[in-house]
Formats: sequence, structure tokens, C-alpha cells
Amino acid sequence: MRAIFGVLSLMIVLLVVGVLVKKQLSPSPVAPVSLQRPAQVDSPLTPPATAPGSSPQAQSQQLQQQIRQSLESAMQQARPLSDDQ
Repeated sequence: MRAIFGVLSLMIVLLVVGVLVKKQLSPSPVAPVSLQRPAQVDSPLTPPATAPGSSPQAQSQQLQQQIRQSLESAMQQARPLSDDQ
């Protein structure tokens, strides 16, 4: 009897995992393209807008420079001291 419940629970777990995998691997629906351009949001996660005629190498160098500057500014900030010390 215990073996039957074990196999049955294993089949249920495999069914749930299969459904989740199918959901993850299915292509997501494409959002309709808006005719208006969205407002540019300055965020550390969004890449900066570059000139349309610039080469990929120039864009890469610009991105590397911006990352380098943000890392340097983050390293220059003083770390708050904890109360434990």
C-alpha cells in the first residue's frame, strides 16, 4: 500500500513539474507595438541611448566607460559603520 502511494505521489510531482516546464518553455505573447515612443527613463538597468550611426565598437566602449565610472563612484562612497564596532 505504501508503494502505491509513493508511486502515485511521484506521478503527481512529475505532472506538476511537467506543466511548469511547459509553461516556462512556451513563447511569451508579444505585446502590441505602440505608435508612440515611451519616455526615456534613466535607470542603472537601462542602457543609455546612443547615436543611431555609431558603431557597435563605439557603443561597447561607451558602455564600458559608463560602467567603469559607476563602479569608481560606488567605491568612493564611504561605507556606513555598524554599531557593533
